[in-house]
Amino acid sequence: MSQIETIMRTAPVIPVIVIDELEHAVPLAEALVAGGLRVLEVTLRTPAAFEAIAAMKQVPGAIVGAGTVTNPDELSKAIDAGSEFIVSPGLTERLGKAAVDAGIPFLPGIANAGDIMRGLDLGLTHFKFFPAATSGGLPALKALAGPFGQCKFCPTGGISLDNASEWLAFDPVLCVGGSWVAPRGAPDKPAIEKLAREAMELAT
Repeated sequence: MSQIETIMRTAPVIPVIVIDELEHAVPLAEALVAGGLRVLEVTLRTPAAFEAIAAMKQVPGAIVGAGTVTNPDELSKAIDAGSEFIVSPGLTERLGKAAVDAGIPFLPGIANAGDIMRGLDLGLTHFKFFPAATSGGLPALKALAGPFGQCKFCPTGGISLDNASEWLAFDPVLCVGGSWVAPRGAPDKPAIEKLAREAMELAT
């Protein structure tokens, strides 16, 4: 099993996290891990992101990666910050080659067959289906998965507690990405731990 597949199989939901204030990072990570969600995707959407990755890495049990990585420079900075995996919203040959060369678990975004074929050319077989809801939803992913039986997916974008189980019931889907388990702003630790526990129940 590849490193990225091991990470994807750790929990049914990968929280998609936006950190505005560095002091929110550790309490949020502690609450998510306590609820069972150990794989944490910190998006590079705010100035605090790189420091947040480094801080969350100190939380026991947390597997911390960078999301919204769009170019090799961001990839390098994310790795320097301690990222254990990389997620991108799309896939370019330049970014893909840089991630493969770095040897880091990589989950690139795809939305169509051409994207998947570009990934396969780079030796990649695990993808983030993004944006899932507006790219045709589950019917589209089922159609895409047909000719690419070797591929596994993490749908992200428009996924919620209400619809996550439908996605997870499709065999090529190993996990889903979702922001609902990590609301933006100062973390309410008991509430977030409860959301994480509910998400973990999707695996049963």
